[in-house]
Amino acid sequence: MGRKPKILQRSDWARDEKSWHGRFEGEHLGTDVTVLFFESDKIGSGPPLHSHPYDEVFIVRQGRACFTLGDEKVVAVAGMILLAPEGTPHKFENLGPGSLETTDIHLSATFVQTVLPDPELTGGD
Repeated sequence: MGRKPKILQRSDWARDEKSWHGRFEGEHLGTDVTVLFFESDKIGSGPPLHSHPYDEVFIVRQGRACFTLGDEKVVAVAGMILLAPEGTPHKFENLGPGSLETTDIHLSATFVQTVLPDPELTGGD
């Protein structure tokens, strides 16, 4: 037992007192996991196409989203868990109706993201 337990308060990671939007990086806890919490009522909202040099696991907690994972598109609903392996281009967007909430687990002590050109937005293939 070399490490001591650590506790984060909501104010340590959340954008505000009510929303589930924010993040913490594992390096501040002494672990190799970074977690992002996403929440939005806006249809179409979500991160741009991007990749990471590590795996990312998504837990859909509420709502519906269209996930792009490489060449695959998946409509995910509350309760589903998805994996974007290391280097896989991915994104998601809220399909509505209502709020989308996800917990995004990055298997890294720090958050590293490369935003990629999105063929859906540029009209290319």
